[in-house]
Amino acid sequence: MPHAVSHLRAARLARSAKPFLARGGFKRERCVDCRLVPSHCMCSLRPSLITRAGVCLLMADIEPLKPSNTGWLVADVVADTFAFGWTRTETDPDLLALLCDPQWQPYVVFPGQYAEPERVVRTVQPSDGLRDEARQTRPLFILLDGTWSEARKMFRRSPYLDRLPVLSLEPRQTSQYKLRNSGRTDHFCTSEVAALCMSLAGEPVAEQTLEAYLAVFTHHYLHAKSQQPIAWDGFAHQRLHEVSLLTSRDSGLNSASCGSVRAMPWNGEHREETVARKVPTGGRRRR
Repeated sequence: MPHAVSHLRAARLARSAKPFLARGGFKRERCVDCRLVPSHCMCSLRPSLITRAGVCLLMADIEPLKPSNTGWLVADVVADTFAFGWTRTETDPDLLALLCDPQWQPYVVFPGQYAEPERVVRTVQPSDGLRDEARQTRPLFILLDGTWSEARKMFRRSPYLDRLPVLSLEPRQTSQYKLRNSGRTDHFCTSEVAALCMSLAGEPVAEQTLEAYLAVFTHHYLHAKSQQPIAWDGFAHQRLHEVSLLTSRDSGLNSASCGSVRAMPWNGEHREETVARKVPTGGRRRR
């Protein structure tokens, strides 16, 4: 099923005067759903989670068109993912309506040093299953998806974000993203940032699924680029399979605490036929 990023990509392509050609990538036919060549398609592995937390992607102009963008992976995994194109002069009214929706508590995910101290927060109140869920707001993580300069511009020139708290992350691990290089050591790709946010929101299943799914995507992407076969029995695929078993086990539990899932197909055998821009987190790498 098409999700928010795929719809945004289709709308952006409809406005294009000429075909988009990704730099440094392969120039062969791609699957419209996973953006990989058909021989390395990973659509059969796509997980889908119902989570209490949501994600809102504000995407720079051509970001939805880039095959290495990992905001697409977030929309694959997290059912409540919203995606909007960003421009300085116009704001999508649906975005403004989302930010005013009383069910959500939006957080702008950005380094705290670029915001007023009173706006900066470093934690998210997780769901408490003992409370009245009808009275709880759901965290909505706003990720600025673009280059570092584009993200700073979005942060500075989006007045509708000024009233919102700024979530400054402090990751303890280093980025594992290998598809693009931002030139900064404190940046993580969009999918990694979403995983960190899910961890803060008390969504460990979503966190682990995003991490495992990114590793599989990286494996497929790099092997397609170098025209090498997929290692279906390798560590990345095994880890994603393990997470799928975890989500299947937990799917009957309260979705506010751990999420429910549409389990991915997995039969242990696959055939061959069948990285996002780095996002500033606000934390420093710890050695």
